[in-house]
Amino acid sequence: MTLDPVSDAFVTVLAAELPPQTLRPVEARFLEEPRGRFRGDGGVLALPRTVEEVATILRACGRARVGVVPYGGGTGLVGGQVMPGTARPLVLSLERMNRVRAVHPLENVIVAEAGVILADLQSAAEAEDRLFPLSLGSEGSARIGGNLSTNAGGVNVLRYGNARDLCLGLEAVLPNGEIWNGLTRLRKDNTGYDLRNLLIGAEGTLGVITAAALKLFARPASVGTALMVVRDPSAALELLALARAEAGEGVSAFELIHRQGLEFVAEHLPDTRQPISPAPEWMVLVELGLSRGADNALETVFAAGLEAGLVSDGVIAQSDQQRAAFWRLREAIPEANKIVGSVASHDISLPLGALAGFIEEATGAVRALGPFRVNCFGHLGDGNLHFNVFPQDGHDRSEYDDLRHDVSRRVHDLVMALGGSFSAEHGVGRLKVEDLERYGDPAKLKAMRAIKQALDPQGIMNPGAVLAPG
Repeated sequence: MTLDPVSDAFVTVLAAELPPQTLRPVEARFLEEPRGRFRGDGGVLALPRTVEEVATILRACGRARVGVVPYGGGTGLVGGQVMPGTARPLVLSLERMNRVRAVHPLENVIVAEAGVILADLQSAAEAEDRLFPLSLGSEGSARIGGNLSTNAGGVNVLRYGNARDLCLGLEAVLPNGEIWNGLTRLRKDNTGYDLRNLLIGAEGTLGVITAAALKLFARPASVGTALMVVRDPSAALELLALARAEAGEGVSAFELIHRQGLEFVAEHLPDTRQPISPAPEWMVLVELGLSRGADNALETVFAAGLEAGLVSDGVIAQSDQQRAAFWRLREAIPEANKIVGSVASHDISLPLGALAGFIEEATGAVRALGPFRVNCFGHLGDGNLHFNVFPQDGHDRSEYDDLRHDVSRRVHDLVMALGGSFSAEHGVGRLKVEDLERYGDPAKLKAMRAIKQALDPQGIMNPGAVLAPG
């Protein structure tokens, strides 16, 4: 169905139904995304303060057949938060819906509005001596509504799961303007279709999440963090098995780091300290959270890895400051990547047993197309790698625009052949709509289109994201 652009008449009518200053001209920041692959269009910006105001906005957009682009913190990497073209949609930001409504420490539950910044949510949990474990490099600006809408992952998925696994209940507005009051704090609620898990990961195409009841956890009394040099990715996986044998579910994070990423950091972010020099070909960042003795457990893991020929060097953080420095190095890698400018970036997941073979085969397949540099890093413990391809030193990514599609096709074809996913944690957005059409299971795609048609028959919610038109 063809949508109409925002008009002056539409703005006048809608403004009369909302408090002053709820509707504003669209600022440039709402039309941009971090990788610069998409440039959005917008007719008006809506900044509601309540769920009732969100409902009013969606009802009006439905009547006028105006598209709605939900905007969280703007940190998404697949273009889901911006809508190119000439349709001039309404851009909906919940940044003024930013209250932590309640904390229930004895229940290990926090209730927060969608506009709460992730780092602020973590701080609210910490103030009650609890942990909200979702942790991302963009947590200082990402908002929890966007995290849920994209089913964000991050560094602690190995232990605590994705955003989906951390959510008990939602408050949301459906495309017809109806408010779903599903903000339950229950751990068990077996009463039919799970709308919560339908909206989580839908990327704003089925409605707007306005608040969430989220799980909290006890803060580990003993946290240990280490960098360990490993022989290769296969050795890293064996080391993960040793860590799990020693610490069980206490393994909170297990990150794979490649020399190329460390070299990018050294070149472009030289103030970032690198504890192991020279940069090894492969290393892992391991974090354990236990009731006691995390450093001792890491020493045991290192000794076992050394004896097995998996590990050749390493350093265990001796203070909170040193632990933070290790994580700053890890988070500096995507920042340096952005400065270099990738030809093609891939957020993929694979069965653990296929990871090592994939890295070798995919690197060869990409370099058969051109003299590319490859930075493969990421959340090895849960099978999620960021396989990013860069131009030769001294060249710009724009010189390889004619090869970008072929690079991604080779990577994704191999991923799917190995039983993996072309989108592990970033979502589909607009960047990967074609990939979903190419690789998606036909029955799943048919069901997705039926759900979209049932909930959003006019197609106003985030048009062009996730599902191809038609």
